[in-house]
Amino acid sequence: MTTQAVEIKILGKVMRVNCPDGQEKALQTAAEDFDQRLHELSERTKVTNTEQLLTIAALNVCYELHAEREKTETDKSLMEQRIDMLQQSIQAALEKHSAQQA
Repeated sequence: MTTQAVEIKILGKVMRVNCPDGQEKALQTAAEDFDQRLHELSERTKVTNTEQLLTIAALNVCYELHAEREKTETDKSLMEQRIDMLQQSIQAALEKHSAQQA
């Protein structure tokens, strides 16, 4: 997989990071989102120390990711239950139909 250096701007600092080819736009979008989150967090918490701000932001992102993973697992479990119920309904209907044909 080839990569290329892409410039992003976080908290007013420009940095170059390697990015897989074709993913440049996604990286730019992620960087813009992260930068916006940092600015909003700084305004809301009045934290000015960059290291603390980055740590809080990283914890918030990890929390959101964890919550989304839990939601996905819950949704997956519910979907599996619904599929099982549907399969049982189909099986019961097929058995009923077969019994009527006999």
